[in-house]
Amino acid sequence: MNPVAFSVFGLDIRWYGLLISFGVLAALALAYFTCKLKGTSFDKLMDIFILAFPMAIIGARLYYVVFEFDYYKNNLGQIINIRQGGLAIHGGVIFALVTALIYTKIKKLNFFEFADIAAPSIILAQAIGRWGNFFNGEAHGGVVSQEFISKFPKFIQSGMLIDGVYYNPTFLYESLWNILVCIILLVILYRRKSEHKGIVLGSYMILYSIGRFFIEGLRTDSLYMAFGLRTAQVVSGALIIFGIILITAILRRKKGIFY
Repeated sequence: MNPVAFSVFGLDIRWYGLLISFGVLAALALAYFTCKLKGTSFDKLMDIFILAFPMAIIGARLYYVVFEFDYYKNNLGQIINIRQGGLAIHGGVIFALVTALIYTKIKKLNFFEFADIAAPSIILAQAIGRWGNFFNGEAHGGVVSQEFISKFPKFIQSGMLIDGVYYNPTFLYESLWNILVCIILLVILYRRKSEHKGIVLGSYMILYSIGRFFIEGLRTDSLYMAFGLRTAQVVSGALIIFGIILITAILRRKKGIFY
């Protein structure tokens, strides 16, 4: 699969960057719709996005570099080269949420109101962005047989044929899971009571992390921490626990405790 979509004046434009950009635009379009649905200011959400999105890119890259520092310590110039991948979604989400939390506190806005609106959009962007991994030939699983891969569409088969070997298209599993979670989050958002702000964010943490935990176990390019633990699985487990605690606290609290 050719990772380059086209060239402009000798500069290669890669599918990875195009799909991330398309994912962001789709996320903003969905956020506009959900803001209208819930009576939330889209302009204020955009103010948060303008700050949070660059921080998400920085966080996603730093997260990846930290866990691959044995390579980058001898190739410092490559730290800022993200055209070929190397963005970790957990780092991006964490940096974006922290930025949004600080900004909403300063502006005296309800963090959970905007986080709930953003959650379906975030995971929609993730679903689209995974296809950038497909074109880069990354985020796939282990070697599979031709019989196994033949159950997938032809273009998936072609993309997963790398150096003469077929690989498990785990990027596809996560993309489809994320789309399903996006739909579930939209339903939760639509039905959410005004005093239950934060429920959608907590649900995002739980549902996305469940899928990521199991899919990560199939991948061959995972980031690792001490004792051979897959970083994404550890973080996913922590987010599941945090999401459960958050939802439980919201359902039990008196209105106003988080405001």
